[in-house]
Amino acid sequence: MANQLEEIRLELENSQVSDAEALEQFRMRFIGRKNVIGDLFSAMRNVPNEEKKAYGQQVNELKNLAQAKFQEHIDSLAAGKGETEDHADLTLPPLHSEFGSIHPLTATRQRFIEIFERIGFNVSSGPEIEDDWHNFTALNFPENHPAREMQDTFFIEKNPDIALRTHTSSVQIRVMENEKPPIRTLSPGRVFRNEAISARAHCVFHQMEGLYVDKGVSFADLKQTLYHFAKEMYTKDTQVRFRPSYFPFTEPSAEIDISCQICHGEGCNICKHTGWVEIGGSGMVDPNVLANCGIDPEVYSGFAFGMGIERITMLRYGIKDLRLFTENDIRFLKQFNSL
Repeated sequence: MANQLEEIRLELENSQVSDAEALEQFRMRFIGRKNVIGDLFSAMRNVPNEEKKAYGQQVNELKNLAQAKFQEHIDSLAAGKGETEDHADLTLPPLHSEFGSIHPLTATRQRFIEIFERIGFNVSSGPEIEDDWHNFTALNFPENHPAREMQDTFFIEKNPDIALRTHTSSVQIRVMENEKPPIRTLSPGRVFRNEAISARAHCVFHQMEGLYVDKGVSFADLKQTLYHFAKEMYTKDTQVRFRPSYFPFTEPSAEIDISCQICHGEGCNICKHTGWVEIGGSGMVDPNVLANCGIDPEVYSGFAFGMGIERITMLRYGIKDLRLFTENDIRFLKQFNSL
């Protein structure tokens, strides 16, 4: 037994480890769950009682020696690895990291929400596949009404009509059906219309709609809210004008124009050489819409507005072609790395 202890001691003292594989072999032989030192402890039951104390001390010394040698080998390998790294080839070209960025549409959406959250608006969402009631009828679009042709869309099935939503006004209907005034909410999201793709239009785009319903809400509140938005989104010098218009779900209604941020009033293809660009529609919520959602129009009034996020982004960053947003051209997207 004494010879076996001495052999293991000599093996530990003379052990050499040159790589990770050899280190693992050392660990398994002397440190692992089943190792030679553990076998020596198990053999203690065969040692005479008067010799057990001395035998146990010797085995413990071997165990401590194995732990110390294992750590020594780990340190030796680590030092060798560091020495190798110090001799790296400094003539090699550097590796450049590619940094991603927020898409300009996402940046504008976040800025839009940030502006309105500061004046008490929250954010609501709804399904992109809508039924006729939420997308048309509840918004005062009677069946076969000519106004539906302005929002010709992609129907998934007929009778009942299920379609890809043409505006996020459907989200506003869902909010008014499930919440009681006061309501102050934004409805961002993707919408779909059967339109020819060009520099100014696309069949898939993003909208941001706002709704405020409470007692005593007036058109003056709508105008001041949109003045605030335009000057926060663009510059303090941005001009805003309202043009009378028609929407089935608001009365009175108005188109929202701002001074062109690309040509600054001199005329370009985006503003059609007028110096003004339409960014959305707005108006006071029609009493029929409130009634359809279970809100008493004799007690409450409200305003609503809707804008295309693409149009807002084009004016914000001076982009002249709507199609650039969806082409995923790296040369275009790299311009927004700082967003």
